[in-house]
Amino acid sequence: MSTFDEKPETEIGRALFEELLWIHGMIRRDLATVRQLAGDVATSMPAHEIAEEIKNLKRGGKLWQLKMGCLRYCRFVHSHHNLEDAAFFPSLRAANPALHPVVDKLEDDHRKVSDLLDAVEEGADILTKIDSDAVRRSIGDTLSVLSERLLEHLDYEELNVGPTLRRMDGI
Repeated sequence: MSTFDEKPETEIGRALFEELLWIHGMIRRDLATVRQLAGDVATSMPAHEIAEEIKNLKRGGKLWQLKMGCLRYCRFVHSHHNLEDAAFFPSLRAANPALHPVVDKLEDDHRKVSDLLDAVEEGADILTKIDSDAVRRSIGDTLSVLSERLLEHLDYEELNVGPTLRRMDGI
């Protein structure tokens, strides 16, 4: 146990941890929605229906929801991870040097998740141009891997960063 672990929790630290849990909760909720949409698109919806769904943008079409939902979701996750990399992780490293290996893993996770998010966005874009079972399978497979990796990442971060975060006086 490091001397940092012996520090009492702070009000600011608890609030920071609750905010992290809130953001992670939104990511988890939206990831479940994106996974459902990928399954819906993978059901071989005819190309003319896909084109119609795109035209109906905000009317709830599954392909549009996949594309626009993924774009919004991917941008949100990218932004969250970029903010953590730039502002949060340096503060964690300074507050508790014992977390260096944890932060290294989290940063590596961010790079891997970023690649998967980019692949999902690219797949959704390709599907609007080339409707094929292979593209649909690729999106579904990528979303499955993304889901697994992102959920593991969120759990790991909460478990390993939470104790330090709850004791911090700010970022």
